[in-house]
Amino acid sequence: MPQSGTKPNQLMVSPAVVRLVKEASREEQLAALRGEAALSLKDLLTVYLFLFQSADRMVKEAVIAALSATDSGELADLITAEGELHPKHLELIARVRLEDVRVVGALFKSPEITLPTLINIATHCRGPVFALFASKQRLLESAPELRAALIANPRVDAETKAHLGLPVSPPVPEPETLPDDDGDEVEVAGTEAEDDQAEEDSVNLSKYQQSLEMPVAEKIKMGLTGDKEWRSILIKEANKLVSAAVLKNPRITDGEVLAIAKNKSSSEELIRLITLNNEWLKNYEIKRALVMHNRTPLPKALRFMSILSEKDIKALAKSRDVSSVLVNNARRILQAKEQKGK
Repeated sequence: MPQSGTKPNQLMVSPAVVRLVKEASREEQLAALRGEAALSLKDLLTVYLFLFQSADRMVKEAVIAALSATDSGELADLITAEGELHPKHLELIARVRLEDVRVVGALFKSPEITLPTLINIATHCRGPVFALFASKQRLLESAPELRAALIANPRVDAETKAHLGLPVSPPVPEPETLPDDDGDEVEVAGTEAEDDQAEEDSVNLSKYQQSLEMPVAEKIKMGLTGDKEWRSILIKEANKLVSAAVLKNPRITDGEVLAIAKNKSSSEELIRLITLNNEWLKNYEIKRALVMHNRTPLPKALRFMSILSEKDIKALAKSRDVSSVLVNNARRILQAKEQKGK
């Protein structure tokens, strides 16, 4: 039976975590979130818990990215290890790893899981995670509010609910994502947030968090139709179908395309799609960026070089960041111009 959330165990914080959270600079904190700190996974999760309350949006997003990238097996093992994690660790994990069946399955087994956290999962989960509740009939019978949250879940269709033996009814108000913890023996800065802080968190991170929970089909749809903020989030998706959808969005601007063409980490597929769009290729800056990009096919990069200014050709001839084929071609162009000028 999950805890009610009224008397959670004490949160133990190591000196290394205290130093990183209270004394470290923003750059040190971001470095730790990138995995550059020698901390155990438990300590890292505690760092995530504190830094998620930061007013710095970049720090919050870095926490989500770090927790999203944590190995499912390691995370599941730590969750099920008795006495290792605090209920608030589990609340944060449940928010970020809501679509991870293995992790959520481990959360169900944790003796530290609270009913509010389970209700939050039931309210927001989809498909396979939703189906996990089907094997928890005893829990559903003992916690009618959990059953009500499943019934009201707007992300699961009526057919799936009926298959699991659940009736369908209008949505009920969503529970707090990070419920209060009155009586906690250790003060966890910001985790007893008032409603206005919870609302602010929702506004600040809503789109990024939604992207973490979205199935691929919805991400593709949002890539095709979303605003600039959605495009900036989804263009970074590893799934080629999602990132490619962003380039097919009719609202995307030349400035956004130029930023993608200049980004050395842009995928081969994104660069290929840019080279196929004649409208974008009318933009000199985009063509120049494509010439300089190491994922632009050489034949096209060589062709685009023909429109570059002499200044850019000279810079290319000295560049160490492009293929030697392009460097040599730039030198030949300059040599031909010199001979023609004699």
